Amino acid sequence: MKIKEIKSQNRRDFRAIYLCDYCGHEVEKSGYDDAYFHNTVIPEMVCEKCGKTAGEKYCPLSMKYPEGYQI
Repeated sequence: MKIKEIKSQNRRDFRAIYLCDYCGHEVEKSGYDDAYFHNTVIPEMVCEKCGKTAGEKYCPLSMKYPEGYQI
């Protein structure tokens, strides 16, 4: 899965539409805007439709706030 569009964000919490690279399935879920979430959690998200993950082919988005920045 990858982030297609961030619908809303409050501090580091956000709601986004995630898109499967393989089958095109879309799902809206929450997320957290930090390096761990972008580099580890998103690439391992399993598509509900085809069961695949993005794995190593995932290219993370940049964060809205720098790592360690207090909001």
